[in-house]
Amino acid sequence: MKSIKDILPDIQKKAAEAPKGKKRQTERGELMRFFLRHLNHARTHDGLAPMTMAHLGVVLEQIPTADLYYLKSVCSQAKNFSKKFWWELDPTKHPSP
Repeated sequence: MKSIKDILPDIQKKAAEAPKGKKRQTERGELMRFFLRHLNHARTHDGLAPMTMAHLGVVLEQIPTADLYYLKSVCSQAKNFSKKFWWELDPTKHPSP
């Protein structure tokens, strides 16, 4: 087994090569930033505190990325983005067959 001293240079090398900041973007993260921007715009007009990325992550954690694209297109076409977003996420509005 390697000692920590032998492993540490490899970890430091990989960390130095890893992208940082804006370069480290994911498809899901971009969608979350899109939703966060639109939802917070509506929330500030309603006098509510802005939603955080962590809170939105919890809200969207069970939804597959492909379904987020559908949600994005439906909400973008709606007159009220925020209202449509929350309506689509409410499972009681969509009864199972």
